[in-house]
Amino acid sequence: MKKLLTVSLLGLAMAAGTAQARDYDHVRIGVDVPYEPMEYRTPEGELTGFDIDLGNALCAEIGVTCEWIEQEWDGIIPGLMSRNYDAIMSSMTINDERRQTVLFSDPYFTPPSAWFAPTESELSEATRETLEGLTIGVQRGTLQDNYVTDMFGDVASVSRYSTADDMVLDMQAERLDIVFLDYPVGKATLLDSERRDYQVVGEMITEPKEYFGDGFGIAFRQRDEALAERFNEALATLKADGTYDEIHERYFGEE
Repeated sequence: MKKLLTVSLLGLAMAAGTAQARDYDHVRIGVDVPYEPMEYRTPEGELTGFDIDLGNALCAEIGVTCEWIEQEWDGIIPGLMSRNYDAIMSSMTINDERRQTVLFSDPYFTPPSAWFAPTESELSEATRETLEGLTIGVQRGTLQDNYVTDMFGDVASVSRYSTADDMVLDMQAERLDIVFLDYPVGKATLLDSERRDYQVVGEMITEPKEYFGDGFGIAFRQRDEALAERFNEALATLKADGTYDEIHERYFGEE
């Protein structure tokens, strides 16, 4: 019996090693759309954004074909585990909780989070006292959701949305007093909006690390170490040859 068990375990180990050493030539990448300017569709329906352009450049550098698979945020990690795609590149923050499930690439972008409110709002800072009794908008399942729920959920009403676009629509309809987003997303969807004037309330937020992590990373299944390393090497190359800076400036200017 022990011998049979040993043989079985050896077979499993060999299978795992084979899976880890798999040589991908076609990589499917899960992405949650829209989340402008990171990932969204143009009026013509073309998938674009910082994540998309950088991901395509990484795939080109590696020499693989990239296929983008759209998946709502709530199911994006389960979709990776179910092999619906091979990686996730969708503004996913690297943190200890997610590291228990997925393997992250090196960070490729580190945005701050920020509070956004209408310019006519009397809010000048976001504290438990100033937010008491207000309605705060967040995207469901994000680090911003976790932070707001833990820090302000007992003094304010938290409205959660499947997409940032849905949240912005309610903000424009005056059903929300304030929202908490990654700064680049808030800038693209609110500060640059032509329908209404918005402002950043208080300071940019990057701490504590238990919520805001170590920047955005590409997520892989934990056994796909070889694939993750290929993306890390490609990212280093794109940063060294100026391609990364070109893509960054395309979406964020010189900020």
